[in-house]
Amino acid sequence: MTLQTGITGFLAGLLISIITSPVGVSGAVFLLPVQLSVLHVPSPAVTPTNLLFNVVAGPGALLRYRRNGQLTGPLARLLLAGTLPGVILGAVIRVFAIPGPDAFRLVAAAVLLPLGLWLCARALRPGTPDRPPLSQSTILGLSIVTGTVGGIYGIGGGSILGPILAGRGTPMTQIAPAALASTFLTSIVGAGTYGILALTTTGDIAPHWILGLLCGAGGLIGGYLGARLQPYLPEKTLRLLLGTLATVLAGLYLIQSLT
Repeated sequence: MTLQTGITGFLAGLLISIITSPVGVSGAVFLLPVQLSVLHVPSPAVTPTNLLFNVVAGPGALLRYRRNGQLTGPLARLLLAGTLPGVILGAVIRVFAIPGPDAFRLVAAAVLLPLGLWLCARALRPGTPDRPPLSQSTILGLSIVTGTVGGIYGIGGGSILGPILAGRGTPMTQIAPAALASTFLTSIVGAGTYGILALTTTGDIAPHWILGLLCGAGGLIGGYLGARLQPYLPEKTLRLLLGTLATVLAGLYLIQSLT
């Protein structure tokens, strides 16, 4: 790894996390295309490298949310109950079934694009009433699915689950810390699972440690700064930001899958 690659990874983690942490989205969702297209991390090693980023970067935002008293409540526990077993399943699927990223990009774009546009439209029309909140069983089921996705691609399920919860009326001040806490703990489990699989399976499975740590160091600082900004941003702005991030991410995945 060159010095330029390390600096690029650190700056990417810093800037991405400042933007994404106020809405509970792990910076890994945008770091993934950067790793593939700019830093040229091979597949499937890109996934555990992304998970390593989450592990290092996560405490920055979580520390700030804890100081604000936002990590209490049942939503974080509910998300963890689904995402923790999901991430182990996803890691196994990633190594043995779908090592390539192309199929995921198309599926993720198909999910995120309508979600992002829908959330932006609702944010720009604040008079539109929210739909009834999702039931706990529905949130648990979605958490299992998004945890599996996070295990397969190392992006953190908050990028998918966050827009759904926000569109159904859950306040962003609850979504962001719960989603980031879920992403952080599932990333620890996911990275450990990949480490075990790397010992017993051939191929480029282990994370790129130095690059992941440098990206994570940038994300650690950026996540804290982004979480500190959240109380100063109105709910409408946070929903619009989350919708925009989902839409842009879907566009990036579409472009990459077609090139």
